[in-house]
Amino acid sequence: MSDPSNAPLATDTATIAQICDRVYQIVLDIQQQHPELLKQKYRTIPWHTSHNQSVFITKLKARLTHVEDEEAKLINIRRFLEILLLPSYFTQPSFGELTQTLHLLIPQPSPSPSPELVSSDNSETLPSPASVTNHSPGIAILLLDAENLKLDIKTEKFLEELCTYPIQIKVAFANWRSLGKKDAEFHSRGYELIHVPPGKDSADMKMATVGASIFIHYPNAREILVCSSDGGMTHLYNTLQTHGFTVYLVRKQGDTITVLNSDTNQTKRHSLSPPPEIPGPEEFINQIKAIIRLEQTRTGNLWVELSQVSTLFCSHHHTRISHLVSLHCPGKTVPDFFLDYPNQFVLHNLPEPSGLYVTLFEMNTSVIAPNPSASTESPNLDSSLHTTIQSKVELEQELARIVKIIMADSGKTSVPISNVGTEFSQQHKQSVNQVLKDLSLGDKFITFLQDCNLFQIKKSGKIYSVTIGNPGDPESQKEIQSTQSSINSVKTLEKILKEMIEGMIKKLGTDDIAVNKLKKEFQTRYNETADACVKKFEPKSSLIKFLRNRDTMFNMTFIDRDYRVAIAK
Repeated sequence: MSDPSNAPLATDTATIAQICDRVYQIVLDIQQQHPELLKQKYRTIPWHTSHNQSVFITKLKARLTHVEDEEAKLINIRRFLEILLLPSYFTQPSFGELTQTLHLLIPQPSPSPSPELVSSDNSETLPSPASVTNHSPGIAILLLDAENLKLDIKTEKFLEELCTYPIQIKVAFANWRSLGKKDAEFHSRGYELIHVPPGKDSADMKMATVGASIFIHYPNAREILVCSSDGGMTHLYNTLQTHGFTVYLVRKQGDTITVLNSDTNQTKRHSLSPPPEIPGPEEFINQIKAIIRLEQTRTGNLWVELSQVSTLFCSHHHTRISHLVSLHCPGKTVPDFFLDYPNQFVLHNLPEPSGLYVTLFEMNTSVIAPNPSASTESPNLDSSLHTTIQSKVELEQELARIVKIIMADSGKTSVPISNVGTEFSQQHKQSVNQVLKDLSLGDKFITFLQDCNLFQIKKSGKIYSVTIGNPGDPESQKEIQSTQSSINSVKTLEKILKEMIEGMIKKLGTDDIAVNKLKKEFQTRYNETADACVKKFEPKSSLIKFLRNRDTMFNMTFIDRDYRVAIAK
């Protein structure tokens, strides 16, 4: 057998023919034994025919004949194969065997093998597998400071989904002696482990050093994930950017992993806390009942504000009542849900600012409507749920309170007397005429109002309306128009919006409200659109932008193509 060192130069036609024949045979063997390694359109071509063999060899010869540099010939062979074969072939042992054969056929001017075809293992700090030194489309590399950031398998999968290229290299830096059996765990998950001596910032300093030269060790790298909660990694993040990498800066903030993308400058978040379990309808109802009983015990009141129930439920179960209602009863609101279970709950609706109250339906309990003017902390149930009016002055004050609430809710300066009477009956479970008789104040409601200096009566057709005070009295007018006062500063607008959102949330018994509903309410109260009011102070803004730019005051979300707003906590 002749010595391979005496083989003819690659410029010799016979040698080139021998190379082409060997490469052709490899492709033929792949089609017969592992066709899945061929690209789809080349799998059904009859490579064994003399015609296709001739075409194959002729094209490969054309790539090699006029190339004098031996390294360039190897690269051309590789690129020719890339046209036909999938990238996974170049990680197979058969490709390594082909590489060795070609090196025997083509004498090298340098003893070092081609970095394009053969893996280089000349780095002591960062092992370089053969599967990533070839001309694959690109890879992602994960660098982890394992001492201050722990990545579980679920978080790794989240990071993989963010990357355009597959994560083929994972390197973890730590003083492994101080981390118990974590080295075995990371090794089993495919990490290359780099040990550093004890000392503050040793792991991230080593990681920064290796990361800064990563483009030399891995020419196929396209994306780098820098995983460390240490602020010093920002320098490495910027350095890698200058070398053209897409860099992901991965940090932990509380129970959340945040990922900053250098290309888009966008941040993605991944929660480390497991999502709350979704209870079934029966369990859900029992959870709400438990919250209501707990609050009844705490306050001594049978009636509990629905907004308070929602807040406590979210605190206890880490999910919103409104979210679970949407899952169990699509299209229903939270109040609708309570009304659908009259054998479990009793719901009572009071005008703003009191809102909705709820209590449990108990067969042996006499349910009295809530009185929002009473203290919610009072231990006396009777006094907290029902106020006994014992004098003319008390009756006047209670009627004035009801008139003001209805005026604020409707945005009008007068209220039909019938509406006042109806609201009084709902809140006190007895008619205003009955109270007048009990106090020996006559038996006609309208007569009582006309005799009170606090009220002004107007008649339109057959309808009597009542307002507070004398319309000609400046002080009375000031009180009437208090809800329609001009908004002359940003702070005033912020305060008004905050109060409106709080009031609407309390009334609806939800955790947030639709911005469109807020706009309608604003226009009803102030006779102008919220957007127009915002533009007085911020000409290029809108209500949504106004709320979004004040994230310390308001919490904006976008759900089902609708903006919703809540008060920031």
